[in-house]
Amino acid sequence: MLEENFVTGDSLIHRLDPRARAVVCILFAIVVALSSRFASLLPALMVSFVLVWLAGLPIRLVFSRLLIVNGFVLLLWLFLPFTVTGEVLFRIGPLAITRQGVLFAAQITIKANAIMLSLIALLATMSVFTLGGAMGHLHVPGKIVHLVYFTYRYIQVMHQEYYRLISAMKIRGFHPGNNIHTYKTYAYLVGMLLVKSYDRAERIRAAMLCRAFRGTFYNLSEFSMGSFDVLVMGFMLLAIAGIGALEWVL
Repeated sequence: MLEENFVTGDSLIHRLDPRARAVVCILFAIVVALSSRFASLLPALMVSFVLVWLAGLPIRLVFSRLLIVNGFVLLLWLFLPFTVTGEVLFRIGPLAITRQGVLFAAQITIKANAIMLSLIALLATMSVFTLGGAMGHLHVPGKIVHLVYFTYRYIQVMHQEYYRLISAMKIRGFHPGNNIHTYKTYAYLVGMLLVKSYDRAERIRAAMLCRAFRGTFYNLSEFSMGSFDVLVMGFMLLAIAGIGALEWVL
């Protein structure tokens, strides 16, 4: 199964009702994604760091997750300062770096890190099945909940299938290189993964129908929203409202 490094713990965030965490995380992500002023984005980033601190998560693991996101953000820094028109700050040969391009890249960087940190603190601290149960209680369409369950369950299966095919290629003396044979081999590998995933999906569907599956996963977990959950959720909603006020009111 996929690793769930942040699930275990007894922090304030871990004790919070999963439904409250899901609602707060969605609202926070929406507000941050729609914001554009640094007066609201910087406090949002601070709030996300506070959430990670309240969750008591290991900093090294958190930043290892951020490295993946910032790897894509780095690509934006290689293009946006040169492609967005505006006031020229300085030139590198024929290329001009604009003030608007730098600000745009900085906005995306802060947004990506703030949203990612909130996802880690609020959603990654619960198991996938707990998240699916919370989504069901929040009346998220059942097909989306099923998609979350099946993606979590079978992505690891297909990952194992991929390594099995890679091992079979190596046993047959395959050595990748910059040639047509390598490109064809990897194309066949991708094609076999698609075929095997489709075949497995059909077999799983048939097995579930044989077990009288009618499109409903029955969730045995029960959630209870206590006064503690309401209080903490209220503070979080106030923080989100404050970010929104900095963006659209003040």
